[in-house]
Amino acid sequence: MKPIQSTLKAWMQKNESFKDNYVKIRNEVLNDPEIKEFLSLHPNLSQEEINKSLIKLYEYTTQSKQCDQCASYGSCKNMVPGYSPILHVEKDEIRLSYEKCHSRVMYEKEREQQKLIQSLHVPKEILQASMIDIINDESRIEAIAELLDFLDQAKTKLPSKGLYFHGQFGVGKTYLLGALANELKKLGLSSTLIYMPEFVREIKASFKDDSTNEKIDYFKKADVLMLDDIGAELQSAWFRDEILGSVLQYRMMERLPVFFTSNYDLEQLELQLATTKSGVESVKAGRIIERIRQVSKPVKMDGPNRRL
Repeated sequence: MKPIQSTLKAWMQKNESFKDNYVKIRNEVLNDPEIKEFLSLHPNLSQEEINKSLIKLYEYTTQSKQCDQCASYGSCKNMVPGYSPILHVEKDEIRLSYEKCHSRVMYEKEREQQKLIQSLHVPKEILQASMIDIINDESRIEAIAELLDFLDQAKTKLPSKGLYFHGQFGVGKTYLLGALANELKKLGLSSTLIYMPEFVREIKASFKDDSTNEKIDYFKKADVLMLDDIGAELQSAWFRDEILGSVLQYRMMERLPVFFTSNYDLEQLELQLATTKSGVESVKAGRIIERIRQVSKPVKMDGPNRRL
């Protein structure tokens, strides 16, 4: 088989327009500032090696280097999206390799961080909540101050207590949980945010595929557990004692924080938990409330109804 360079040379002699094109591109490549600098750093490269590597050099000149021609990872123009070309020399031969660009590194980091937030039936806008949007909200200043204190402690050691936000409809209790979850992911801490009425249905549905224990285990062990709208679910003695009680007991023993939102303060919630189809079970409800006190600190929230 003939060497490709000699074959290409013979073909160019027959095709003047291609030859002209080749010469034009070759001159453009060799006059490119980055290529000129690269070649100046490697004066021992032979002319034959440079000619042989023109395709690599051309490929390098047409690519974006570390996002200098791309607005984002999604709009990357490179042959391999998210990878930036690098020219180097090995054994007197020009090599072209690729490394991840800044945008791809950030994209992958954000993807990994997003995996730290798990949720069950929580609205999308809640998962996009930001502390920046609420930091100057005077109507929620106590709750925000408590959140900031928790986050400050979490930078060095995860606190053993979360917060129990209680107040009227629409004061922004759930939004605070979303903002907290997004701050926690920046610290590399996982959070699980659960809308309580759907949590009850999720556990009941898990009977069909025998995944109940697996799901309960997952809720027990998340770095930070968030139970949204506790007290709104249809209460059963079994769920209260075997599921909620089990999860809270584990987290209390392991000193893992839980965050809650509720329309009820703890005294009102105790009445809710005590009332079941079997009658009023004050002692068992009291046990749950005691565990809630062990894993969270009550914080009352006032303010206008933001849903109106």
